[in-house]
Parts: sequence; C-alpha cells; structure tokens
Amino acid sequence: MMSVVLAPSHSLLPSRFAWLMGLHAENYHRLARLFAPQDLALGSYVSSLDDGLDVRLDVLERHRYTLDLHLTYCFVDSQTGEQAPSAQLRMYHDAHMAEVLDCRADRRLIRAIGPLQPARDVFQRRIRMGSFLNRWLEYLAEQGHSIGTLEPSVVGVAPSEPPFQPPHVGATSAAIAGKEGHRG
Repeated sequence: MMSVVLAPSHSLLPSRFAWLMGLHAENYHRLARLFAPQDLALGSYVSSLDDGLDVRLDVLERHRYTLDLHLTYCFVDSQTGEQAPSAQLRMYHDAHMAEVLDCRADRRLIRAIGPLQPARDVFQRRIRMGSFLNRWLEYLAEQGHSIGTLEPSVVGVAPSEPPFQPPHVGATSAAIAGKEGHRG
C-alpha cells in the first residue's frame, strides 16, 4: 500500500507531448462546434455581431484528411499593417485535432484573453500558440460568434482587400501550374 503513496508524481501527469495533443484535440472540437468549418466550402466567411468586431474565417484548402484555415478579425493592426489577431490553422479530420501553424496577436485581444508569451523552443511555441487559440475560441463563443452568425463573404473584408492567401499556397499553385504548362 505504501508504494502507491510513494509513486513518482510524473506518472500521474500527462507528458508535455500528451498535453499538447490534448490541446490540439480540444481546439478541434471548439472550432468544429463554433464554426463547423469541416462543413463549409472553400472561401471566406464573416461572423458579425453588434460589437463591430467581425470575425473572418477563410477556408483555404481541403484535402482528404486535413483542412487549412485562416482565422482573424476584420481589421488591420495600425502598427504592423497586417490583420491581427490572426491564426493560420490546420484541422486533421482523422485525428480530430486542430494545430496552429502561425499566430499573431494584437493589443486588443491580448487585453481580453492574455498575452502570447515568447517561447524558448519550437515545442513551447506550439503549446503557447495552441493555448492562445483555445482562449480565443472560448472568447469568440462567449461573445456570441457561431455557425449561426457566419455568412459567406464574396469579396473578403472590404472591397479593396482580397481573401487571405498564405504565401506557400500561391507558390505551390504557381509551381504546379508551371510544371503542367511544360508538359503540354
């Protein structure tokens, strides 16, 4: 009986990797409940409430087991000139996980849900980005954003702003188009 009491405490807690995988799973389910992106066609969508802080969800690429997304508010950070906060996400349908590929926060969201702390290594950065997304999705749900407030956006946020395209998507498409052009 004494051996149970003296068991090392690390065996009672999940490893950092297991905790990160659990966070990815929680983010998948939060995102699926909030906006159901797995059911949306490719394109841009906007969730509008009466607070003037519209949320934009871009469904960028759909593959058999993954879905690439971009989530942001519909305004530009005056300091950087980029949309912020902003998160580039990948949902894994088979594993029921959502991973943050890139994340940018701004002052307004940091005041609401807390800062995205600098990381010492890649693993720690993934944990922090995943935690930030988790808090942001919770905040969006608390504010009233949902699949019910999400509407297709034909042009994007404003007539002058095209839908978000990450650099790797355009480069890949151009490379593929170039290869196909040389075959014919």
